[in-house]
Amino acid sequence: MLEISRWVVCALIGILTGLVACFIDIAVEQLAGVKYIVVKHSIDTFTEVGGLSISLILWAALNAAIVVVGAVMVAFFEPVAAGSGIPQIKCYLNGVKIPHVVRLKTLVIKVFGVISSVAGGLAVGKEGPMIHSGAVIAAGVSQGRSTSLKRDFKIFEYFRRDTEKRDFVSAGAAAGVSAAFGAPVGGVLFSLEEGASFWNQMLTWRIFFASMVSTFTLNFFLGIYHGKVGDLSNPGLINFGRFETEAMEYNIYEIPLFIFMGVMGGVLGAIFNTLNYWLTIFRIRYIHRPCLQVTEAVLVAAVTATVSFAMIYFSDDCQPLGENQAEYPLQLFCSDGEYNSMATAFFNTPEKSVRSLFHDPPGSYNPQTLGIFTLSYFLLAFWTYGLTVSAGVFIPSLLIGAAWGRLFGIFLASMTNGSVSGIVRMTLSLTVIMVEATGNVTYGLPIMLVLMTAKIVGDYFVEGLYDIHIKLQSVPFLHWEAPATSHALTAREVMSSPVTCFSRLEKVGNIVDVLSNAATNNNGFPVVSEFSASDEPGRLCGLILRSQLIVLLKHKVFVERAHSSLIQRKLQMKDFRDAYPRFPPIQSIHVSQDERECMMDLSEFMNPTPYTVPQETSLPRVFKLFRALGLRHLVVVDEENRVVGLVTRKDLARYHLGKHGLEEMQISQT
Repeated sequence: MLEISRWVVCALIGILTGLVACFIDIAVEQLAGVKYIVVKHSIDTFTEVGGLSISLILWAALNAAIVVVGAVMVAFFEPVAAGSGIPQIKCYLNGVKIPHVVRLKTLVIKVFGVISSVAGGLAVGKEGPMIHSGAVIAAGVSQGRSTSLKRDFKIFEYFRRDTEKRDFVSAGAAAGVSAAFGAPVGGVLFSLEEGASFWNQMLTWRIFFASMVSTFTLNFFLGIYHGKVGDLSNPGLINFGRFETEAMEYNIYEIPLFIFMGVMGGVLGAIFNTLNYWLTIFRIRYIHRPCLQVTEAVLVAAVTATVSFAMIYFSDDCQPLGENQAEYPLQLFCSDGEYNSMATAFFNTPEKSVRSLFHDPPGSYNPQTLGIFTLSYFLLAFWTYGLTVSAGVFIPSLLIGAAWGRLFGIFLASMTNGSVSGIVRMTLSLTVIMVEATGNVTYGLPIMLVLMTAKIVGDYFVEGLYDIHIKLQSVPFLHWEAPATSHALTAREVMSSPVTCFSRLEKVGNIVDVLSNAATNNNGFPVVSEFSASDEPGRLCGLILRSQLIVLLKHKVFVERAHSSLIQRKLQMKDFRDAYPRFPPIQSIHVSQDERECMMDLSEFMNPTPYTVPQETSLPRVFKLFRALGLRHLVVVDEENRVVGLVTRKDLARYHLGKHGLEEMQISQT
């Protein structure tokens, strides 16, 4: 029955994620369509009578007006909804608690924020935020209740614990990828490569099932929206169109060209990440107030419109109208029957611009147009990523890659991916995503070569964009492997010491004092047999969590004195699940003076077999234990099994490989 419930939850995750993706797609298409029609009418009118500056002001004003809505929602109501959300979800799946990251309010603001960002003309995509949206949906559905709405549906109560919830969030992230790109297998691999810390065979099947359901749901409802009930040819939010396999052949002597493309993509990605790193530091220092963040977002929206207008205005690249893929072709100063090809790239949503670059016939763009567009859009994208708006970096990367790929005139489908891998550093999942999204297996090998080369080259210069932003937020993120030069460090050198321990039978007042002490921010406490005369901890008996102690105090699970018969209230697992995940703060629990003198028997509630290591255990071994077993605490003991220290995630994440060897970094305490 429990296994059936897991499959039901995954089905619900897929359906709801697909519906959210459908809503975002339709809303962006309608809102952006109205904007471009109004601006096109203005440009067409003032091209004939003069006064195009009015069209520029109108375009900039519309962009700013749409973007300001999303920016205000994010900056003032839920800052964690900013960006793509992928770094935050990576951290959550890695075992880090990020406040508000999977709240219902975050989902609502994320959805409306990404609609305003894309429709407002920013150099962003709506695909990245879908991953965050799917994760939030999964976190909510799997718990069978909404803590934000204070509604408990009394279902899926067994899943109200961290391990189960994270498994479902992995499925939600994969469903988001699947809805974004129409790539169910790519979604599974993304969740494995970028997200889930712990993996098993059944989890793989459930995640794949959620991804397939998500793609099918989006397919089905977009078919209805386009007036083709039953048509399942809209697999994702971005549709690259159909590629003719016969027209896309390559030979073995062209493989070095693909590798060269990967090198260029890696270099471009490294430049992008470095520029964005310094810009993010500037924002952290000087643009940290919500009003300033909204002002910057509005400024970027207006500048994007201004740059786009200027590029179109000064472009003399005119092409015959019949060959154009754009929905809103601008004639401007071109002859009758012709359109401005620069407008095809700028005067459109990024997804449709990518499709145009893929499928417009040879000669649709001249090299000057592509060169100017690539440079200007590259600068706009690097400035835009990190704004206090909901936005993704996938599609801008694809668009930049497609533009300079077309500029070199070499096989667009493979060239595109170099920039993406150079920026975000995903290889396995991105290869499959691109193969599934384009529907072309022929270019699987070139795409893989480009991505691997771009990642290797990019990693040589700087970390991936998501890892950079995780590090800037001082989040204790654990990578797959320990730093290469950390073998000389031992558990003794990285552990936290001295450790706050409790006796098996502990005074309630002491527990309250420890939990109330701001300096004691551990979430786990070793339980020992007895303390020595010098207050040294005794032999280890178990480990108890802060959340468990909070629930025990809330339900007054006390005995009057140490040796009285244990007549105390028996708790059930339901009592702990009902409190999850928002356990009450210790300040909200009232304990009278008489109750402080009572005792609490921790032996019934502690974990009697916590993982332990000797003091001399090497850091890589400690790291592997944490990563492979999904630990939160690792007790360090001496040869007599006495507690000498405690290793937590923050202790391990503090060490990273820098340019001058192993370096120690500051870790956020929140």
